[in-house]
Amino acid sequence: MRTLAEVQATLQIAKLKEEDLQSTVHCLSFGDSISSTDYCLMELDDTLCKHIESGKSLVIRGDKDERAVLCSEDQTYDLKIADTSNLLLLVPGCKTPEQLVACADSETSQLVHAQIWGLSNSYWELRKQRPRLKKLKKLLMENPYEGPTPAYEEDTHTMQKYTMMDLLERIQASEEEIKAQLKTIHACEIDGYWRMLDFDYEMKLLGHVTQLVDSESWSFSKVSLRVSLEELAPLEPREMIEHCLNCYGRRYTEHGETFYALDEDSVCRATALMLLQNAVKFNLAEFLEVWQQSVPEGMGTRLDQLRSLALVDRSSRPETLSLLRVEDLPEDTLERFNRLFTMREKWTEEDITPYIQDLCGEKQTTGALLTKYARSSMQKGIKVYNSRRPSSVANDD
Repeated sequence: MRTLAEVQATLQIAKLKEEDLQSTVHCLSFGDSISSTDYCLMELDDTLCKHIESGKSLVIRGDKDERAVLCSEDQTYDLKIADTSNLLLLVPGCKTPEQLVACADSETSQLVHAQIWGLSNSYWELRKQRPRLKKLKKLLMENPYEGPTPAYEEDTHTMQKYTMMDLLERIQASEEEIKAQLKTIHACEIDGYWRMLDFDYEMKLLGHVTQLVDSESWSFSKVSLRVSLEELAPLEPREMIEHCLNCYGRRYTEHGETFYALDEDSVCRATALMLLQNAVKFNLAEFLEVWQQSVPEGMGTRLDQLRSLALVDRSSRPETLSLLRVEDLPEDTLERFNRLFTMREKWTEEDITPYIQDLCGEKQTTGALLTKYARSSMQKGIKVYNSRRPSSVANDD
């Protein structure tokens, strides 16, 4: 190992002044089992550093055919390898000059010997991204819950079902993001497994609730949980009735009793979905009439309740409405825009916004997305957006 005198001699040969350098000198040597593949470096921001320092974990998720992501408890990050022109040395226990404490009365240099355990010319760079949740519904729809029928009870042991642990292993999202999405898609936990309700069965449950509200002459803003369970228990499991109320209402307590305020928009939207599944296109005027007749008396339907669920074609005569759910579109931004422009050549901002809103990252707007992925023009005094890629019609011309 080098001595302090040898280091000082080397500085003289290099024509470096000792007073211009740090007082502590590190002499590096290679360890016995040095490797460039045993270690990976990862760059963390302050939030993730505090997360690790508090004893919490970070998890890498992704199937073999997927690009890996890193997840904390409530955030998802894209993993990308960043190369560096400077070789990075892994030196355990190495301290920065600020961390080294020199003797207050010593003006002489200190010599520290350290061993290099690893080498790297790249590191993992993290970038916060949207969770990849589309697969969640796809997995749960492999075996939708159709109610406690005898056939279901007989076949339940052979059905594909998923626990929360299973979902955490398969879905590229944090646990909090997965839980939030399970609530959004109205999934429920049955016997320890997360299940999607069959849509017809979900509508059947909602029908029981709204019919009870009508028969009891209740206000939609004050639906009694206790009475609902007592009256509807002979028809459906109590936990399913309560789950339906949680999906379509806001729970609150008054004088020690639990009530629900049914959400008009949610009920009207579900009713519209039930009608829209029965045809490719509807005459808009006829649909609006049938829709209003189909919702519970006292609720009002509005077109804005169908944002990201259905699309109005104002250019056709008569005007039409068709089912188009944002959840059925690709998760990738470029693929999403390509699909939308395949379906319709030109979009108004009002029409396309519900179908790209979920693509916005932190501090990003739909306007910024449209600027990047679409081209704008004026059509009859209205700004419209079309693909940046030339259309096949234009190529043919």
